[in-house]
Amino acid sequence: MTPPPRASAEETRRRLRPTRASTPYLRLLTATQFAFNIGFYAVLPYLAAHLGSGLGMAGWLVGLVLGLRTFSQQGLFVVGGALTDRYGPRPVVLVGCALRIAGFGWLAFAGSTATVIAAVLLIGFAAALFSPAVESEAAREAVRHEHGTGAPRAHVLALFSAAGQAGAFLGPLLGSLLLLLGGGFRAACLAGALVFTGVLAGHALLMPRTAPDAAPRTARPEPSARRAVFANRAFLLLCAAYSSYLVAYNQLYLSLPAEVERATGSQAALGWLFALSSLLVVAVQLPLTRWSARRLAPRTALTTGLATVAAGFAAVPLTPAGPGGLLPAAAFVVLLTLGQMLLVPAARGLVPDLVEDGRLGLATGALSSVSGLAVLGGSAATGALLDAPAPVRWTVLATVPLAGAALAFTLPAGRGRKEPGARAAAG
Repeated sequence: MTPPPRASAEETRRRLRPTRASTPYLRLLTATQFAFNIGFYAVLPYLAAHLGSGLGMAGWLVGLVLGLRTFSQQGLFVVGGALTDRYGPRPVVLVGCALRIAGFGWLAFAGSTATVIAAVLLIGFAAALFSPAVESEAAREAVRHEHGTGAPRAHVLALFSAAGQAGAFLGPLLGSLLLLLGGGFRAACLAGALVFTGVLAGHALLMPRTAPDAAPRTARPEPSARRAVFANRAFLLLCAAYSSYLVAYNQLYLSLPAEVERATGSQAALGWLFALSSLLVVAVQLPLTRWSARRLAPRTALTTGLATVAAGFAAVPLTPAGPGGLLPAAAFVVLLTLGQMLLVPAARGLVPDLVEDGRLGLATGALSSVSGLAVLGGSAATGALLDAPAPVRWTVLATVPLAGAALAFTLPAGRGRKEPGARAAAG
């Protein structure tokens, strides 16, 4: 048989070479994640201090309120994911934005425990609607882009994560600026509501009514689809491993503020530590993911990321205090962020490998819902650890992501570097 001409080989290589240009729909999803996080992180880093110092709540109650916020968001993602599968992303995103505006406005004026909890639950449920819609569409678009260009889906999902972290970088700075100008926590909440008002208006105008290459929507919820997702052992293991990450990540809002205040006497540096985390993701996420896609299978990236997060907790009692006493907290933030950059694209990229396309919204929501339940169960306990000696607290917390790494090691390797197109693209 005559070998194929050289031109055909060159054409194949060009087809497998990654395309830098993204689709208009992917650009919209990425911009959505960026804007969401600006509004969100203008408020969230300062919530614990507001509850404790401003409203006088005990440490365990602060932990419980933060856990309820995470549960109402992550724990109810499965609802938003199922609604996205049924109705499409556009109506779910728009309703979620409207509820987030109402929740921030309510939280700005809430003065009692009951009203704070109600506002926090509304804020969390709003995210439970729009986040699974946006994330499942990003995962679906990443797979479509991978099939069309050979570029690994992890690249697209890393760009999505980097855009979110760019928003998370600007959000705390916006909140800090408002606090420095004397506006207080109320001004930060109202600024967040204003950002989401702009997001709602933009998406009402720009978000397509039907996503490109969308799977057919179901007329009603299918019990068989739910059984197929929740009886999937590999997917449940992924949920458990990812839960350990989210429990650990929640300590940015609970244990980190306590560590900063212990070390410096105030939480003034907290916004800068959040900015450090976000700036690391903006600068390092894409090259790190490019390296990971070339060198590591998704399971390995997930396991390594969780082990790095565990090292971040262990580093706090082992790192000598540096300038201003912030070196241990900075070491924690850097290692947690590096672990996050490895594991989040890997975990999201594994979901389409483990479930069918028509159940992707439900599975994306379920991944966060199981994690939210874990955070709800662990937040009051980790809040109680605030009174424990720092070495004990941080050592105990390190065991959580370490256990997740052990679970992740039992997962299927996942697609990535084994695929010829992915390998060529990563190079």
